[in-house]
Amino acid sequence: MIFVNTVPSPGAYNSPLSFKGFSIIYTIIHTVHLLSAFVYGGFLFVDYLFLSKMTQTLGAEEHARAREAIMIHVRKVVPYALFTAVGSGIYLITQVFGEVGAEGLSSFQTLLLIKSLFGLWLGVRGFNQKVFGINPWVFKTHTLPFLLVVAIIILSQFMHLHF
Repeated sequence: MIFVNTVPSPGAYNSPLSFKGFSIIYTIIHTVHLLSAFVYGGFLFVDYLFLSKMTQTLGAEEHARAREAIMIHVRKVVPYALFTAVGSGIYLITQVFGEVGAEGLSSFQTLLLIKSLFGLWLGVRGFNQKVFGINPWVFKTHTLPFLLVVAIIILSQFMHLHF
């Protein structure tokens, strides 16, 4: 049996495929990140596209009662999914961002930076709401978070294109 060097090279932590143990940890954290982002983003999609439209078929009082019945359960899960997505995202960006070349940021790095700033904004917003109860006028609806999640999804797809 031939043994290959099992000590990672200095740049190995920038590529999840370079070191087996690291690859497993990275894959687990990446999977947790995606699942928690699906929970948070899924709630925003349902809320923005469907729950907000309940006023068309329910009266104001019925709508308020129905929405609150749903939100009781949402508040138990969704904020923690957001915190998990942001926390795991911070770890992931440290692993894949790489070094800035002499020519500046690559298109991948630029899009990843924009995507992470959107995610951090959502995290700060969610943290302020959940922990401090801060809910200023900008945060009254889920329109901006919905649009940011859509932008994050689009940026995630374009990040891997080389242009």
